[in-house]
Amino acid sequence: MLGLAKRIKRESFEKRVTIMKESILQSIVNCMAVSHTHREIQLIQTNHRLKLAGAWGIKKGDRLLEVGCGQGDTTAVLAHLVGGEGLVHGVDIASPDYGSPITVGDSMAHLKNSPLGKQIRVSFEMDILSEEVYFDENEFDAVVLSHCLWYFQSPDQLLRVLQKVRTWGKKLYVAEWDIRTTCTEQLAHFLAVHIQAQYEAFKENSFSNVRTLFTRADVEETMKKAGWTVHGSESISSPDLQDGEWEVHYVLSEYDSELNALSHLPAKFMELLRSQVYVLREVVNMHGVKPLNTFTVVGEKQAEWK
Repeated sequence: MLGLAKRIKRESFEKRVTIMKESILQSIVNCMAVSHTHREIQLIQTNHRLKLAGAWGIKKGDRLLEVGCGQGDTTAVLAHLVGGEGLVHGVDIASPDYGSPITVGDSMAHLKNSPLGKQIRVSFEMDILSEEVYFDENEFDAVVLSHCLWYFQSPDQLLRVLQKVRTWGKKLYVAEWDIRTTCTEQLAHFLAVHIQAQYEAFKENSFSNVRTLFTRADVEETMKKAGWTVHGSESISSPDLQDGEWEVHYVLSEYDSELNALSHLPAKFMELLRSQVYVLREVVNMHGVKPLNTFTVVGEKQAEWK
């Protein structure tokens, strides 16, 4: 009887925790510019960001600089966690009219008009590497880069950004897709981003989701070069995320136009890419599509870095 009572008590506690988490999730999404038809998608995306923030250890009162804030998927979660005494300053090089069906500007404006808005600042069309962009030393408790690394144009650009923000923040929190697959269902997502990364390497300018494909090892090495001590690395699984399906659909529907725009490339390389697209179709048919895991990394300033 005692064992049964303990089990009932534990199940009751777990149920209360689940209800509380669901309430938090719903309250965050209520602050975002989401249509009724896309609400379930946003709930899944937001739950993933809560996992990331949990791995970083975000706490109330934190002052955060979020580089590559986009439409605010991570911004909303960070703002909830830092509370009214904290601050999330989101910056992005994109124009506020970028994105569809809701632009990043409209999405962020909606978020700033919500109950979370008082702890949010947003700056679009801001190039972190511009000499005109600066903050005070240690103005932020941490700098956050969440699912934005693959938008960088080159490894050198990422290195220079990580070097510059090191002055402004005491810690660095990073999250990006981990291309090391852990199940066959993730192979399609991996192939889709790998195909994109190959033809993106030949573009001078791009609006793709995958402009430079960084691995976990690449990111950790770049952080060290930029003067950060790397620790607290974790792998986050969110199998309900839709990103893998989105990337696969993009490649299968757009690869012809992408390759036609790069007709100057060697014919043998073009055929190699087309053969990979064929493999991608076969993998999707055989195994379906699940998203890759996400790796998170925490960096702290190296005391005597030069």
